[in-house]
Amino acid sequence: MNSQGSIGKRCGCVDTATGRRRGSSCPRLPEREHGSWYFHCSTRNLLGQAERIRRGGYPSQAAARRARDELLALSREEQAGRSWTVTRWLRYWLSTRTRIRPTTRMHYTRDIEQFLIPHIGQLIVGDLTSRQLTAAFTAIAATRNRAGQLQSACTLQHVHTTLRAALTGAVREGLIRDNPARRVELPVRSRPQAQVWTEARVAEWQASGERPPIAVWTPTQLACFLEYVRDDSLFAFWWLVALRGLRRGEAAGLRWTEVDLHTGQLSVVRQRTTAGYDVHEGPPKSQASRRSVALDQHTVRVLRQHRERQRQRRAARIDAGKVGHDSGYVFTGPDGLPIHPGYLTQRLRLLVGRAGLPPIRLHDLRHGAATLAHAAGANLKTLQDQLGHATIHLTADTYTSVLPETQREAAEATARLVLNAATPGDEIRRQIEHNRTPPQDPTADEQAPSARGCRPRWKPSRPTGESGRRTSKRRLSRVRSHSDGSGREGQAQEGHDVGGRFLEQG
Repeated sequence: MNSQGSIGKRCGCVDTATGRRRGSSCPRLPEREHGSWYFHCSTRNLLGQAERIRRGGYPSQAAARRARDELLALSREEQAGRSWTVTRWLRYWLSTRTRIRPTTRMHYTRDIEQFLIPHIGQLIVGDLTSRQLTAAFTAIAATRNRAGQLQSACTLQHVHTTLRAALTGAVREGLIRDNPARRVELPVRSRPQAQVWTEARVAEWQASGERPPIAVWTPTQLACFLEYVRDDSLFAFWWLVALRGLRRGEAAGLRWTEVDLHTGQLSVVRQRTTAGYDVHEGPPKSQASRRSVALDQHTVRVLRQHRERQRQRRAARIDAGKVGHDSGYVFTGPDGLPIHPGYLTQRLRLLVGRAGLPPIRLHDLRHGAATLAHAAGANLKTLQDQLGHATIHLTADTYTSVLPETQREAAEATARLVLNAATPGDEIRRQIEHNRTPPQDPTADEQAPSARGCRPRWKPSRPTGESGRRTSKRRLSRVRSHSDGSGREGQAQEGHDVGGRFLEQG
């Protein structure tokens, strides 16, 4: 039950002898303008537990009593909105998220503890406004990350997503009626596009050390890398990710029971991800990530050889008296246990540096696989199914960088189309001559306007002449030019010359 509690008066005077505040024992409290009124009462929180509430700063006893009565008249949820701070709500909300992934929980915790609590944690949930949140995000944008740089638009978007989800939970629980985070405007986060390591970009990287956020190798560069790591124990891993575009966690969690080398396909049913350094194994990233991936014959041979070498290493360890686990995973360490996903990232960075190739991330191999498949003729729907995307828009916007060779072929095909159109054949030339319109009389438009905006057909007037019809001077000049060999053939030759000059200029 709710307790009516009590109402009192106190001040902030400090006792010179003890150095402590006098509070409710100050001798000046009977003075009307000295101190302020407060109330405290007991109520039940969202969990049904008894909770003591204290509020102060009221100018009169009546104001304090009125605020207390208004608070006790509210529901539990509304009372929490009036009394809970943002810090308390964020931590409570995070504790109720039981169905989120470990990596999502880690990101939520980072956003809450590092950004939200320091800037708005002391505010009351029910008193939040979009203006306060805008000022808070402006302050967050002015802070710097571990690299000493200002917080990026991507970081601000992530923090905003966490806050918006938390306040949506507050609306759902009844603490507040509206989510003020919806009206906060943030810098637009641009989605980076994958850039191919052309010779110009490689030269710029070697000179300045700067590299694109997302970079993919050309087929030649990828072939050089695969040739360099041919004897690496994880060669099958690099090959599979580079050609079929599996995510790091999907390949790390792949088991032999999900690989059918007879039919040439594998099934993605789990992934191994990291939250910090801890490894968590669970379902794929989304429902669309549960998929079957087709394997070409060469990839099947690579996986067969990898499985045979894995058996030989395990047998050799057992013969040597060492532990050799039969974990069932496709990619394992020397002891047979699955590999930590973070090791795969570090291993790739080391191998790329040793091979002398321009740097890429492990996830960039997935971008490169989509780029190669697109250049080889795969349509976007096929790429979407191969990569496990929920929508085709993500596939089209991010994972379809066009290789320079493909762009060059498209440019050559476009130029050939235009150049071929500049050299018409005999039939096209006859149609051009037949439809060529002589200059018209300035009054022709007034006499016969075209209702649809089309060019009116020119018809000469036909008054009687010496031969029964009159021929204009312009008509006679064309007849004379035709009689001395410069008529239709000359005009056709003129059209051919125009096409020839276009070809020479092209």
